[in-house]
Amino acid sequence: MNATAPKPALESDASQHPTDPSAGPDDLSLRVLREHVSSVYAAYNASVFVHFGLGAALGAAMYVHQPRLWILAWMAAHLSFGLVLFFMPRWHEGVPLVDTTRWARRHSRTVTAVSMATATAPLLFISAGDLPVTSVVTVVIIGSCARAMQLLWPLKPALYGYTLPMMLSLIAALAWQGDALHFFLAVFSLGYLLFTLRVGDQQHKLLTDSLVLRFENEALAAQLGKQIAVAERASAEKTRFLATASHDLRQPLHAIALFGAALENELREHHGGRNAQRLMRAVNALGNSLDTMLDVSRLDAGVVMPVVGPVSLDALFRSLNHMFAAQAEQRQLQLRVRASGLWVRSDPQLLYRMLSNLVDNALKYTARGGVAVRARARGDMVWIEVLDTGIGIAPEQHERVFEEYYQVQNPGRDRAQGLGIGLSIVQRLSRLLQHPVQVKSRLGGGSRFRIQLPAAAPLVADVEPAAAFRSTAASPEAVIHATRARILLIDDEAEIREAMTGLFHAHDLAVDAVADETEAVEVLGRPDVQERPFALLMCDYRLSNGDNGLDVGLRLQRRFGLQAPLMLVTGETSPERLQHVRASGVPVLFKPVNAAALLHALADVVPKAA
Repeated sequence: MNATAPKPALESDASQHPTDPSAGPDDLSLRVLREHVSSVYAAYNASVFVHFGLGAALGAAMYVHQPRLWILAWMAAHLSFGLVLFFMPRWHEGVPLVDTTRWARRHSRTVTAVSMATATAPLLFISAGDLPVTSVVTVVIIGSCARAMQLLWPLKPALYGYTLPMMLSLIAALAWQGDALHFFLAVFSLGYLLFTLRVGDQQHKLLTDSLVLRFENEALAAQLGKQIAVAERASAEKTRFLATASHDLRQPLHAIALFGAALENELREHHGGRNAQRLMRAVNALGNSLDTMLDVSRLDAGVVMPVVGPVSLDALFRSLNHMFAAQAEQRQLQLRVRASGLWVRSDPQLLYRMLSNLVDNALKYTARGGVAVRARARGDMVWIEVLDTGIGIAPEQHERVFEEYYQVQNPGRDRAQGLGIGLSIVQRLSRLLQHPVQVKSRLGGGSRFRIQLPAAAPLVADVEPAAAFRSTAASPEAVIHATRARILLIDDEAEIREAMTGLFHAHDLAVDAVADETEAVEVLGRPDVQERPFALLMCDYRLSNGDNGLDVGLRLQRRFGLQAPLMLVTGETSPERLQHVRASGVPVLFKPVNAAALLHALADVVPKAA
C-alpha cells in the first residue's frame, strides 16, 4: 500500500490512555505498539486509493499495449480487492489497549495480502522481448515499495509483509528471462530490497526508542507530579501544624510574660527581684524568637505593605548606632556608622529592619575587629553597605545564607547566634521594596552586604524614622491619658484574662474580662455602661466555638453602637488569617506581648478623652 510519511500519534489517543507510573514493561510495549498502529492507520484511506489506483493504471497501460481479456479480469479482481479493503473495519482511537496486538497483526496480514495480489503483475507482464513493459512494471513495483516503506516503518511485520512478496516476485520474473539486461535489473532490485529492509529496521528502532523514551519521560513526570503533590500536602500540613503549635505556644507564653511583668514589679525591692529579671529576659528572648518567625509568615502572607517616601539615612543610621552600640561594646567590637547626608526613597521602618538584621548578623559572626555601615551615591542610586571583619562566607554558600535556618559554622545550633532567619527576612524585604541585595565575601576574610536604593531629594525635617523598632520602657506619661479608661477584654483563656486583668489593675485601668461574645453582650447590657462607657474593646482573634475576635468585635460595635475602638491580640501566624486581619484595618498585637508594648499600644489606640 502506498502512503506518505507517518503522522505523529494523536493527542486524543494519549489523553485517553494516560501514562501510569506503575505500568510494567508489557504495558509500555502495548502503548508503543498502539502508537505504531495509530500511525499506519492514519493514512489508510489515501494508501488504498493510491495503491489500487496505480494498479488500475498499470493494468490499463498493459491492456492498451497488448489487449487481452485476462488483463481486464486482473484489473477487475485488483479493484474489487481494493473496494473490500476500503470498506473493511479499521482501527480507531476507541479500540482498547489490550486489543492493540490483534490489530497490529491484522494490518500486517492485510498489507501482506495486498502485496501478494500485486506480486502477480511482474509474473504476468514481464517478458524478455518487451523491454518497455519490463521498465514500467519495475518502476511501478519499486516506486510502490519506496512510498509504502515510510508508512510501514512503525510495524516491522507489515513492512516485511508488504515489501517481500512484490520485490521477490519482481526479482524472480527478471532473473527468469535469462538475458544480461534482465539479470542486471534483478541484481539491482535485490540490492534495493536489502537496502530498503535495512533502512526500515533502523527507522523502526529509532521510532520505537523515541516512543519508549517519551513514555518513560511521561511516567517520570507523572511520578514527579505525585511526589510534588505529596510534598505540597506535607508542606501544607507542616504549615498548619506550625501555625497551630505557634498559636498554642504563644498563648501560655503571653500569660507568662504578663504574670512575669507583675512579679518583677512586685519583687523589685526584694532579694528575689534578680531572679524575676532573669526570668523575664528568658521570656523576652523566647518571644523575640517567635516574633522573628512571625515576621516571615507576615511577609509571605503579603500583609506587610511598604509606605515609600524620602528617608534620611543619617537619621536612620543614628537609630542603628543607638540600638547596637551596647551590643558591640559588650563583644569588644568597633561599630562605625558613617554619616553621609544622603536621602533615599524607601519605607523607613522596613529599610531599618533590613539594616538592623544585617548589622545584628555581622556582630554575631565577628569575633575581632568590627562592623561598619556606610552609604555612597552612585548616579541616581545609593549604595548602603554593611561590612564586617568576621568569619566570612565561602562562595558556594553565598546563596544559601539567605535560606531559612541556614547558618554558617553553627552546626550545633548555638542559640546565641540566633535562628538563622535574619538574612531570609532581609531577602524578603529586598524583594518587597525592590532594593537588590548583593553579598561579597570570602571564608576568613569578612563580608560585605550591599543594598541598592533609588536616591531622593532631602526634606527639611530630619526625623528618626525607626522609632517604632526601638524597644523602650513604658513611661507614665505615655499612658497617662489611658489611666482612667475602661476596657472590655474578650479572651477564652482564663489564664490570659487573669494576667491581663492583673496588669491593667496595676496601672489603674478598669477592665471587664469575659470569655466569649455571650458574656460580652451581658456586660454591655448593664446600666453602668451608659454612665461609664468602654474606651477600648480588646479581643483575642481565635475564640472558642470557631469564632474570631474580629467578627465578634465588629458585631458588638454595630449592635451596641460602640464608639470604642477595636484592638486584636492574637497568637496567629497563619498567612490566610493574617491577610484577613490586615484587610480589616484593625490594629493588632501579636502574642506574646510584653507589658511595655501593650501599654504603648493602649496609648496609641485609646482616645485622649477617655
